[in-house]
Amino acid sequence: MNTEQREGAAATAIISQKVLPGLEREYASWQENVNTAAAGYPGYLGAEVTPPTSLQPEWVVVYRFDSVAHLQAWINSATRQSLLDIGDGYLDGPGTQQVVSGGTQPADPLVTVVVSHRVHARHVDEFLAWQRRMSQEESRFEGFRGTEIFRPVEGLQDEWTTLYRFDSAEHLEAWLTSPKRQEVLAEGERFDTFRLRTIDNSFGSWFAFEENGRNAPPPSETKTALAVWVGLYPTVVLLTLALSPLGMPFWLGLLVGNLLSSFIMSFVTMPYYVNRLLRPWLRPAPDTPAARTDLFGLGVVAAATVFWGTVFYAVTTRIWTLP
Repeated sequence: MNTEQREGAAATAIISQKVLPGLEREYASWQENVNTAAAGYPGYLGAEVTPPTSLQPEWVVVYRFDSVAHLQAWINSATRQSLLDIGDGYLDGPGTQQVVSGGTQPADPLVTVVVSHRVHARHVDEFLAWQRRMSQEESRFEGFRGTEIFRPVEGLQDEWTTLYRFDSAEHLEAWLTSPKRQEVLAEGERFDTFRLRTIDNSFGSWFAFEENGRNAPPPSETKTALAVWVGLYPTVVLLTLALSPLGMPFWLGLLVGNLLSSFIMSFVTMPYYVNRLLRPWLRPAPDTPAARTDLFGLGVVAAATVFWGTVFYAVTTRIWTLP
């Protein structure tokens, strides 16, 4: 658990807001403009946008800057305020904002819950003791991946913010609905006026679609498996062809090949090949019929498989025979 903020450490703002029904497209376009404007400010490290999911009813925007001062300059800027005036027409009431500074991990790996508390100065020690008790109980639940707690950030917010992470929505739900959590909440009754939000990003960066800093939600498990297959096959075959002249023993060739394929899949194949090829299927437009997008996606998967199979058949049987 992290209870200290390092001077000059990176700072993250987590903003959640409800969008008026029917205005999702307009909001998404507006949010892209906001993120593009943020990217022009000193210290900008990145921004992600997570649409509502089964875990979170609101849109969640995460901004990362290299320091609290730079984040504060963006948050309080006239540029952002003018954009917010435009965006008010898309929002169903005011949003909420938490700022964390220091942390050892990004704010959104796996499934992250953001909890904020208002704590009187004379109750800080009791609050921290209660948070340690909460963390101990959380750590006993399957899928728990860690907790961080952040002090109020002067000039931006006066609330304490806690992040806790689980490896899946199911494991998170088991903790949130558990009698043990209710028991610990009762022990900290004086701190029970809190806000809780979830950032669901369970599939990591292999399926992070970015457009001017905006991230889309991850695809289903079936789409994930097929998309990885589309990228893994050419990656593994090309690596095998590239490494074969080295004549490495079988065990060493697999070791090196698996290591290289992991890096290539993460930094080349998925972002620059698979996600672009299958984008309309992995991230369909909200108003596109599911049957239509599935038919398109499966057709592209089949075409890509036939293409690479034909290419590698020709290469390995007509052009070059592996030793």
